[in-house]
Amino acid sequence: MTEFHFNGKTALVTGAGRGIGRAIAIALSSAGAVTYALSRTKEHLDGLVSEHPNIRPVCVDLANWESTKKAVDELGQIDLLVNNAAIYHEQPFLEVDPQSFDSLMNVNVKAVINVSQVVAKRLIERQCPGAIVNISSDSAYAVFSNGTSYSASKAALDMLSRMMATELGRHQIRVNIVNPSVVNTDILKDVDSAILDHCKARAPLGTFSEVEDVANAVMFLLSDSARNINGINLIVDGGISIQG
Repeated sequence: MTEFHFNGKTALVTGAGRGIGRAIAIALSSAGAVTYALSRTKEHLDGLVSEHPNIRPVCVDLANWESTKKAVDELGQIDLLVNNAAIYHEQPFLEVDPQSFDSLMNVNVKAVINVSQVVAKRLIERQCPGAIVNISSDSAYAVFSNGTSYSASKAALDMLSRMMATELGRHQIRVNIVNPSVVNTDILKDVDSAILDHCKARAPLGTFSEVEDVANAVMFLLSDSARNINGINLIVDGGISIQG
């Protein structure tokens, strides 16, 4: 991994118990940031902290607005925020129901608003610069079968991120988006194998991304190397998107 240095900074990563979020939390901690890892699953946090004791766990369910707001506020000032947490399930359009749609939107979109508001307001009060990266997906702009609710949530997250970048930029808070395609994580077990085969066949590099590939992109966007980058989508997909 490219070396970045975040000494003196405090970071928060949501959905950090496993997968992409875990890799990002480890990378930030290794780069010197005081790093909080947020997850609703205590078991995942315990495993993370046992291997990386400098990481500070925050166990809360992002679907609960008030509990999340309180937990994040108690952390004090956060300089670097990665909104990574998301839930996924496949459901054909004709079978989408209010409960499943709301559950996806609550975590994939509303929780980003909640956590980011707490972090941004504190930065603004102290007149401190900051950086936020929201982890979206190629599902925000590409059509996948049975992905109506998930794709809708990620498309909403992309536009939300641009609005955040516009409104928070005047306060020197940068907001950018990373859009991975298929990443080699546990979530693949819930994805139809035909979709996975199709994605791999369309990738010019012929491989899926690893969690470290996404973490590298996030670290760059959080760093001073990206100090004049705001409101962009950084696609990490091995070239799938150029296939049209």
